[in-house]
Amino acid sequence: MKGTVVSPRVIIVCCLAALAVIFLAVPAPAAPAGQGPERAIVVFRDSFADAPAQAGLLRAFGGEPLQSLWLINGVAAALPPGVAKHLLARGEVVRIDPDVEVHALAKPPWAGGNKGQPPAQPPQELPWGVNRIDAEWAWGAATGAGVNVAVIDTGIDSSHPDLAANVAGGINFVAKTWWKPAAPSKWADDNGHGTHVAGIIAALDNDIGVAGVAPRATLWAVKVLDKNGSGYLSNVIAGIQWSVSNHIDVANMSLGTDFDVPSLHDACDAAAAAGVLLVAAAGNDGAAVDYPGAYSSVIAVAATDINDLRPWWSSFGPQVYLAAPGVSVKSTWKGGGYAYASGTSMAAPHVTGTLALNLSANLSASADDLSPAGWDVYTGWGLVDAGEAATGAVNYGDDLP
Repeated sequence: MKGTVVSPRVIIVCCLAALAVIFLAVPAPAAPAGQGPERAIVVFRDSFADAPAQAGLLRAFGGEPLQSLWLINGVAAALPPGVAKHLLARGEVVRIDPDVEVHALAKPPWAGGNKGQPPAQPPQELPWGVNRIDAEWAWGAATGAGVNVAVIDTGIDSSHPDLAANVAGGINFVAKTWWKPAAPSKWADDNGHGTHVAGIIAALDNDIGVAGVAPRATLWAVKVLDKNGSGYLSNVIAGIQWSVSNHIDVANMSLGTDFDVPSLHDACDAAAAAGVLLVAAAGNDGAAVDYPGAYSSVIAVAATDINDLRPWWSSFGPQVYLAAPGVSVKSTWKGGGYAYASGTSMAAPHVTGTLALNLSANLSASADDLSPAGWDVYTGWGLVDAGEAATGAVNYGDDLP
């Protein structure tokens, strides 16, 4: 089937009540000797939504609040060992989730190098992935102008000459030491992954480097992963809620974890209900779709190669919604350079950029069905097609290199 029309929005309606209550201090149980604090996400009842009272309760038990997660009425906190069970006995606490690590889903080690080139700016080329989804066909009707896109990742190199005009600002949720607050203004990319993702979405259509799918979309760097491409789940939730409060249209999450944590699920559902389109990488372990991509409020994207085939490492399952180019994709890199990288991390921003094009011109998403026919667990509804959404022209296979 060619030109299948699919809807990108999954809206889950939720309503949270916020009622202030009076907090009565209780003595904190003693922590076992010699053990350090543990990171956790403490979620409170809707009737206990006063932030100072929440912090007071945690401190009364020897905990330290690290980050308000108001989107889920929770707090990321450092808790002494053994304290969780005492907090759970309190009527104000619904549950306590582990604040697990999440990781960037860029290239698997076997997929080729990704070292940045020297910062000299080469002449512009159209990367094969942007060409394959026919994004350039759409630019006469839509460029992504006026659409706010959050790159929830390792940050963005805002001085990169192929990105600078599109990067509007950012926020940092990564602290140098996890028990101290993060410096909000330190959202520069110290890894490269976020800059690569940003370039796929919205590298400028100019005379240098590469062009992104939506070359006039507005980029916002939401730094939740550190220089090693790792971060805490609570940082991701904080990035999602920042996207809600800052009127982001599309949020790209080229990251994931194997753990289904209810707090992340709730945050994604709440953001979708608020009107934020969430796009995530499906995963790179050739197994079940990673979280948050596995949630119904998130568009999970699998990878394809230059021949429209799924690389064996691209995760699969009933949650896969679309596929996009994800093997040996050239894009911007930190330090003003360019790099090739592979992974579902690279596939997701092709879909994010396409959604930015669609939103800028009130278009509907379109996809080219891939084998096997119809929806399948490997490529979902098929290869996203930006050009067809804008022009109505069915051109499956025309742009294969």
